[in-house]
Amino acid sequence: MKKVMVVFGTRPEAIKMAPVVKALEAVPVLETVVCVTAQHREMLDQVLELFRIVPRYDLDIMKERQDLFDIATSVLSGFREVLLKERPDLVLVHGDTSTTFFGALSAYYLQIPVGHVEAGLRTRNKYSPFPEEINRTLTGQLADLHFAPTEWSRSNLLAESVPPEKVWVTGNTVIDALLQTVNPEHVFTPELDGVDFSRRILLVTTHRRENWGEKLMQVYLALLDILESFPDTLVVFPVHMNPVVRDLAYRVLGDHPRIKLIEPLEYADFANLMHRSYLVLSDSGGLQEEAPSLGKPVLVLRDTTERPEAVEAGTVKLVGTSREVIRDTACRLLSDREEYDKMARTANPYGDGKASLRIRDIILDYFKL
Repeated sequence: MKKVMVVFGTRPEAIKMAPVVKALEAVPVLETVVCVTAQHREMLDQVLELFRIVPRYDLDIMKERQDLFDIATSVLSGFREVLLKERPDLVLVHGDTSTTFFGALSAYYLQIPVGHVEAGLRTRNKYSPFPEEINRTLTGQLADLHFAPTEWSRSNLLAESVPPEKVWVTGNTVIDALLQTVNPEHVFTPELDGVDFSRRILLVTTHRRENWGEKLMQVYLALLDILESFPDTLVVFPVHMNPVVRDLAYRVLGDHPRIKLIEPLEYADFANLMHRSYLVLSDSGGLQEEAPSLGKPVLVLRDTTERPEAVEAGTVKLVGTSREVIRDTACRLLSDREEYDKMARTANPYGDGKASLRIRDIILDYFKL
């Protein structure tokens, strides 16, 4: 029997790794060990409960107003102890968080092979997104198995001299999780009481470090402009737990009668809210993949994206953080049905919901099981 340790720390990672964990757990010849860092405690626990995942190890590194140095030292010291105890045959990490990079580095120090789920995403700007671009690039240097979601991400890895036989195009596991969660009969939790679904819902999320400050201010002012132009719209904004984001969001948007600022939602609620929304405005990476699967156009509130496939396909628009550009682009989609349908009906390039099964099969082949 081979032992695979699956490592993640944030809610987005947990969502994307949950289908992988479940696929691995269903194989009798593998022992699957889950270790979480809990960079964002409350949001992570919601996903673990939804997918019925019980971590064997919980490093619980979350501290109030922790910085990147705090996360780095906590993850490295915590993983060292866990890896020395378990001695897995493979460590699986996901994407681009600090947990991802320092988890992979810890495994490397102990000469344990690393598998990288959602490998190969690049902007080629080391400060955008920050620190994610460097996290995923350095993880790519440490990994032994690279699970690329698309051909474009595979080409990035090959350009960095990763051997072709170590790279597989699997699709993105977030689509697996999404399709398992969206349900037309879903009953929302009380957090969404009072949301008038007869209006056109604008689902908003923001959290990127590079947007903190004046850029977020411009985004929030653009939301006010949009609402003024379209009385039939309603903004639903699950506000990130980081106080830098929360303080500004509540100060600028908190008093508007058609803006519902709420706590971060459980994933089932969030996925089904996205399904019921008209338009998504976000600086998230994952939503660029998820929303198009549900036929929802996305305005990406960033200057760069490591997911150009969606831009090229036409399912998302990269609008940056300019108040005028966000306002004008959103207003065009809200007023021009043909323009809206052009985005909403474009095929999603990120997979068919079977990525986790492909990853499972590749791991079994790697172990020759």
